[in-house]
Amino acid sequence: MKSLLKPADISVPSDSLCRIEPGDLVPLPAPYDDFNSRVPAPLKADRVKNLETSLDDTVAVCIPRPQTKEEEDALVLKFLSGLKKLFEKENNWTFLQQLTLSMEHCARCQTCSSACPVFEMSGGKDIYRPIFRSEVLRRIYRKYLKPGGKWLSKVQGDIDLNWTAIARLAELSYRCSLCRRCAAVCPIGVDNGLIAHEIRKLFSQELGFAPKELHEKGTVLHLRSGSSTGMNPPAAKDSVEFIQEEMEEIAGGPVAIPWDVEGADILLIHNAGEILAWPENVGAFAILFQAAGLSWTLSSEAAGYDAVNYGLWYDDVQLARVALRHADIARRLKVKKIVLGECGHAHKALTVVADRILTGDLNIPRESALVTLEKIVTGGKLKFNPEKNNFPVTLHDPCNVVRSMGIVEPQRRILRKIAPRFREMTPHGVENYCCGGGSGFAIMSGYNFADWRNLVSSRKKFVQILNAFENEPQDVPKYVCAPCSNCKGAIRDMIHFYDAEARSGLYYGGLVELIVNALEGMPKPIIRFGEKPSWE
Repeated sequence: MKSLLKPADISVPSDSLCRIEPGDLVPLPAPYDDFNSRVPAPLKADRVKNLETSLDDTVAVCIPRPQTKEEEDALVLKFLSGLKKLFEKENNWTFLQQLTLSMEHCARCQTCSSACPVFEMSGGKDIYRPIFRSEVLRRIYRKYLKPGGKWLSKVQGDIDLNWTAIARLAELSYRCSLCRRCAAVCPIGVDNGLIAHEIRKLFSQELGFAPKELHEKGTVLHLRSGSSTGMNPPAAKDSVEFIQEEMEEIAGGPVAIPWDVEGADILLIHNAGEILAWPENVGAFAILFQAAGLSWTLSSEAAGYDAVNYGLWYDDVQLARVALRHADIARRLKVKKIVLGECGHAHKALTVVADRILTGDLNIPRESALVTLEKIVTGGKLKFNPEKNNFPVTLHDPCNVVRSMGIVEPQRRILRKIAPRFREMTPHGVENYCCGGGSGFAIMSGYNFADWRNLVSSRKKFVQILNAFENEPQDVPKYVCAPCSNCKGAIRDMIHFYDAEARSGLYYGGLVELIVNALEGMPKPIIRFGEKPSWE
C-alpha cells in the first residue's frame, strides 16, 4: 500500500516530491497501449541546474533557485507579504469574498478529487488532488498570518514555511488547469480552482514568477506590439488580406473583411492565434457574416484584433490592462456591441470578469460568437445542406464558455441542424472535461511541460474523444468541434502526440467552419480532411 503524501511534506527538501513512474498513468486503450509506459521526458541537468524542479520533475514556471540563505529569507518574506494582501479588501477586492469562503470552509471530503481529470489520469498522485495545494496555502495562512496561528497549527495542521515549500507551491499552482470541475461538484461551494488562481496571482504580483509564455511572451507582448503572437497591426492586416483571397476562392465570389468601420453593429474580436494557426476560422466568420448581411468590423488598432487576455490565468492587474484597452477601442469605434470569436478565455475575461471594471461608457454590450452564430443559423435567411457535413462530429465544451458562463445550448442547436452524425461526449455540457490546455497550458511548452500536458493533463479528454467515436471505423474522418482557440491548440497537440490522425482518423476545427461547410451555394468545402490548405 502506497504511503499518502501530507501537505506538510511540501516543505521537506528532496530531489522530487512526486515522481511519475512507467505504468502509473491510467492505461489508454488499443491502439494507444504503446503509450502506457510513457512518462514525461527527463529534464536535462545542464538546462535546469539553476531552476527549481523538486515538485515532480517537471518545469512550468522556471523558478531560479536562490543563491544564498539571505535570498531565500527575502523571498519567504515577499511571499508572506503577498499572502497577506490576498486577504485585504484594498488589494484583492475582486475575489476576496470567494477566496475567504473557500479557505475557511473545506470539509476535506475529497469529492473534488473524483472530479479532477489531472488527479484521476495521474493514477491518483496526492499532490494533484485539488485540495492538496489549497490545504498547503490554508495551513501557511493560518499559522503565519492569523492571531494565535502558531499555537493553533498544532491542532489544525502544521507546516513549515521555507523556500522549498514556496517554490513547490508555485509550480503546483500550474498543475491545475483551472477547469473548476472541482468547484462544480463541491457540496459546500469551495472553489479550489480559484485558490490555485490566487496562488498564481500572488507569485506574479509579489515575487515576479509567472510562466514566460503567459507574461513576457503573452501579456507584455500583447500590450507592447498589439498581439500575444507579436503580430503588429500592419502584419495583421496583411495576414487577413491573404485569408480574404483564400476565402473568395472557397466562396466563389468577393468576400469583404471590413476594418475600422465606425458605428458598425458588431466589433468582432478574434484570438490572433486564429489568424496565424487557423485562418479558415477567421475566413469562415467573414463569409457567414457577409452572407447574413451583418454590419460588422474588425479593428486594426493594437490589441483590437486580438481578444487574448492571458491575465485571466495568472494576474488580475494584467487582465484589467488588456480588458480596458479592448473596451476603449470599441467605445471609440462607436460599435453597438462586441462579439467575441471562438476563444474561451477571451469570453470569460471580457465578460464576467471584466464586468468588475468596465463601467460608464466602457460598459459596451458583449456577446458570445456562439450566440451570434445561432441567430444566423436559425434565423431563416440562409439555407444549409446538412449532408455536406455527413461525417462523425463530436463537441468539446470549453470550460470558460460552458462551465464558467453557462453557454451550453446555442452550439448544440447549431450542430443538431447542420451535422447529421453529431454525437455527444460522455459526460458533456457543464460536466465535460477540460481539453488539458486550460489556464495557459496549451501554449506552455518549455522544458518537458508539453509532455506532462499531453500525457497527464489532456489524457482524460483524449479518452473522451476516443469513446465518442468508438463505433466508427478507423479510416472514417472524424471531426472534433472545439469552439475555442486555446482548446484547439491543446487538441491539435494531443492528436499529433498520439498520432491519432493516422491511428483513429481524428481531425479537429471550430464551429463556424462546420456552419460554412454546410452553407448552400458554396462551390468548395472549407473542411477538407487530410488536405494541406494553401496557407501552409
